[in-house]
Amino acid sequence: MAEAALNKEDQFPDLILLLVTLILVIVGTAMIYSSSSIIALEKFKDSQYFIKKQLVFVAVGFVAMIVMTKVPYEWLRKCAYPATVFSFVLLCLLFVPHLGVKRGGATRWLNLGGFTFQVTELVKVTMVIFLAHFLSRKAFYLQDFKKGVLIPLAVTGSMILPILKQPDFGTSVIIAAIMLMMLGIAGARLKHLLALAVAFLPAAVALIFYKGYRLTRLTAFLDPWKDADNTGFQIIQSLISFGSGGAFGVGIGDGMQKLFYLPEPHTDFILSVIAEESGFIGVTMVIIMFGVFAVRGFMIALRASDLFGTLLAAGLTMVIALEAFINIAGVMGLIPLKGLVLPFLSYGGTAFIINMTAVGILLNISTQTS
Repeated sequence: MAEAALNKEDQFPDLILLLVTLILVIVGTAMIYSSSSIIALEKFKDSQYFIKKQLVFVAVGFVAMIVMTKVPYEWLRKCAYPATVFSFVLLCLLFVPHLGVKRGGATRWLNLGGFTFQVTELVKVTMVIFLAHFLSRKAFYLQDFKKGVLIPLAVTGSMILPILKQPDFGTSVIIAAIMLMMLGIAGARLKHLLALAVAFLPAAVALIFYKGYRLTRLTAFLDPWKDADNTGFQIIQSLISFGSGGAFGVGIGDGMQKLFYLPEPHTDFILSVIAEESGFIGVTMVIIMFGVFAVRGFMIALRASDLFGTLLAAGLTMVIALEAFINIAGVMGLIPLKGLVLPFLSYGGTAFIINMTAVGILLNISTQTS
């Protein structure tokens, strides 16, 4: 008994997950500088503009990760409902004039008087915490749709509606997918999950046709060369990057596609820059790193000491793994582009800090296994 207690309290965090995260952050920081220096020089007369800001985000992100490794994850139960309400309020504030910031046709950023904050990044994590808390408490009722499934479905739906209004279809899909997965892990009936999935499908198709740009993305994915100078431009430039890199790449810093050919090379398309400059080998290593991250995350979930920890670890792992998959598949032309950044690698403050916070929670859960 004493040995088990000692094992539970003194167990080290998952070092493999930590190592993979560190590697991805180091690679991302180097590639952000490589991909953004020319753009920064052109726009801000400072080639180090983006990398200096990213280094601040990295410092804050590591502090957030370390703090969350020290805070017992059970304490997050107390934040579940307040954080969900707070996130919903922030989503609503996006539509208040002068508070919501519109970029690229979407109002996803909140103006906080000196810096901007991407609300949906917080929403993804707070929804995981809420679902983990609610489903672990109501696990006994999950066989009953009204008592166990309806409430998390309603809360998730209420979050997705303002996100769709931004509009942000990709994040809405991710949140819905995570909800279904967490319901399944918690013990919901398969027929209920299948019914929800079948109901979501026609809704998703309707939303694609409702907004013309979503249909345009789909047609561009199917045949980008049909409109190479317009709707197909992004994916074509990305594919050129992959083709130019060959097996070993042209060398870090020597890529040409980032020179105003590839759109958003330091954010959405940073993997394309990696492909050109480090080649097939570099891209393969990045994919392997994310694969290892996902495996370790789900192993932490399986070994968690309680259902709340299992659901929390699985949900947070899915947030990062799904975003990585969608970004990687999108820039490689395997699925339509969704406008999601690549976790740990792309430039950005909110996403990076929230993802590092999620890593800290995962490491915390890994120290308290059954």
